[in-house]
Amino acid sequence: MRQIFLDTETTGLYHAQGHRIIEVAAVEVINRRLTKQHLHFYINPEREIDQGAQEVHGISLEFLQDKPLFAEIASELIAFIADAELIMHNAPFDEGFLDMEFGLLDMQPTKSIVAKVTDTLKMAKDMRPGQRNNLDALCKHFGIDNSKRTLHGALLDAELLAEVYMAMTRGQESLMMELAQPVQNSALSAQQDATPLMIKAASQAELDAHAQYLAAMTKSGNCLWNTLNTPT
Repeated sequence: MRQIFLDTETTGLYHAQGHRIIEVAAVEVINRRLTKQHLHFYINPEREIDQGAQEVHGISLEFLQDKPLFAEIASELIAFIADAELIMHNAPFDEGFLDMEFGLLDMQPTKSIVAKVTDTLKMAKDMRPGQRNNLDALCKHFGIDNSKRTLHGALLDAELLAEVYMAMTRGQESLMMELAQPVQNSALSAQQDATPLMIKAASQAELDAHAQYLAAMTKSGNCLWNTLNTPT
C-alpha cells in the first residue's frame, strides 16, 4: 500500500480569507516503511503573511520572494500524491488549502486525485478522548524524538507524522495475519482430537428380546420400527 504523509504551512488560518500555502512537504511510505522519496517546496504566496502564522513557522515573505508560485509546482505535487492514501494531521485544514490552490488553477480537488484521505487528528481523538492530540503531544505519548521541532516545518512535520501514524497503528499487521489464517472447523477438530468410540455389538439374547418387544408393539398397533426396516 502506498501512503503519502503531507503537511503544509500557510500565510494564515483561513483559506476562505485569501490565505495561501507557503510550504508543502510530503513523504512516501510503502508497506509501512519510509522510502527515500519525498517532495518539498517553499512557495511564493504573492501576499503578506500574518504575524501570528510567521511566529509559528518562522517563514518570512522576504525568504519566499524567489520561490516558485503554486502554479509552478502543482503538477509535480499531483503526480506525487496521485492514487495514494493521503494522510494529514487535521486533514480538513490542509485539504481545504490544497483544494483552494487547485481550484484557482481549475484543477480537480484533492479527493479526486488520491485514493483516500485519512485524518490522524481524528484517529488520535478517537483513541485518546479528552487529551491533547497535537503532533508534539502525540510524539511525547509514543516516545518519538521531536527535539528538532523548534518551529513548525512541513517536511519535518510530515516525517514525524509518519512515525506517529506507525505507532498509532502498531499491531495491525499481526491482527491482519490472524484474520488471514483459515478458520478450522471446530466440530471436525473435536472429532479428530477425541478418543475413538468403542462399538459393542448386541448379544443374541438382547437381539431376541428386542424382536419380542417389536412383535408385541405390532400386535397392539402399527410399529414404526418395522415399517422403517421393511425392504423396499
